[in-house]
Order: sequence, then structure tokens, then C-alpha cells
Amino acid sequence: MAILILGLVLFLGGHSVSIFAPEWRARAVARIGELPWKALYALFALFGFLVLVWGYGLARQAPIPLYDPPVWLRHINLLLMLPVFTLLLAAYLPGRIQHTLKHPMLVAVKLWALAHLLANGTLADVLLFGGFLAWAVADRISLKRRAAPKVYGLPASPVNDALAIVGGLVLYLAFMFWLHRALLGVAPIG
Repeated sequence: MAILILGLVLFLGGHSVSIFAPEWRARAVARIGELPWKALYALFALFGFLVLVWGYGLARQAPIPLYDPPVWLRHINLLLMLPVFTLLLAAYLPGRIQHTLKHPMLVAVKLWALAHLLANGTLADVLLFGGFLAWAVADRISLKRRAAPKVYGLPASPVNDALAIVGGLVLYLAFMFWLHRALLGVAPIG
């Protein structure tokens, strides 16, 4: 469990610099340059993510149950997950979805985390998905007080919404029927 917590601290902590220390981040970027900052940030985030995945995998080997979700919550999970990949893609495909939601990736993270909290009841699940949910809420609140980071993607176009929807549905189906089991060893259905 300690490795999972360390991974969460590293990954979410790195992603929280803009929330809790925006001035420090701005000074660091000014001192070393935007590209070196992004390279260091990416390496730190990747390291944190790998530690998080490793820790979650270890924690799943000796689960500590906190609650036993009823089966119907798994169906709610599947429903809440339906727009997640579309929203992730919409973050990089500017269109009406991105314009309406402002921060579709944060909405996707919140839906993903909430859906998985409903369907999973171990301590590791609550730490992982609860941590991501708390981070996404904190980040969204902080964006009301600071400028949103520039997200690079395609030029704005109505076609982008169609691409996000179709691509999101394809990814959803791929995860439902193959990737979730292949990557995580758990089949969401069946």
C-alpha cells in the first residue's frame, strides 16, 4: 500500500504544482525554459505513473475490502464510463464539446474516478480513484483563479466533435471487450 501511496503522491503531486505553487512553476519555467520544463515534468509524471501502477498492482494482490458494491453499481459504472474517452479526445479536438465543458479532460477524470469508486470497494481502489477524483475537483476549482494551460491540438472545427465521439466510442468498446482485461486483468463485463 505504501508504494501505491508514493505513486499517488508523485503523480498527483506533480500534476498539482499549478494548483498549489503556480508562481514557483512560472519561475522554474522562466529559469530553465518551457521545453526543458515539459521534458522534466513528463519524466517525473511517467515515473510517478509507473510507481502508481506498480503499487496498485501490489495492493490488488492482498485486497483490503472496505465495502461490497452491489452488482447494479457495476452497470452504473459502465454507463458513466461511456462519455469518458470522448471527453479525453475532446480535450485535444477543439469543438463544441470542449467549448461547452471548458475542461473536458477534468470531467473525464471525475467520471472515470467516480464510476470506479462505485464499482470497486477495496482500500486500494478508494485511494486510487478517490485520489484522482479529489485532484480533479481541486484542479477545476483552481482553474477558476488561474489561467488554463495551453492545450495543443487540432484547429477548432465542428468535425472535431464527430471525431471525438466516434473515436471515444471506439476506445470505449475496445476497453470494454478487450483492453481493460488485457491491461488490467479484469473484464468489465462478462
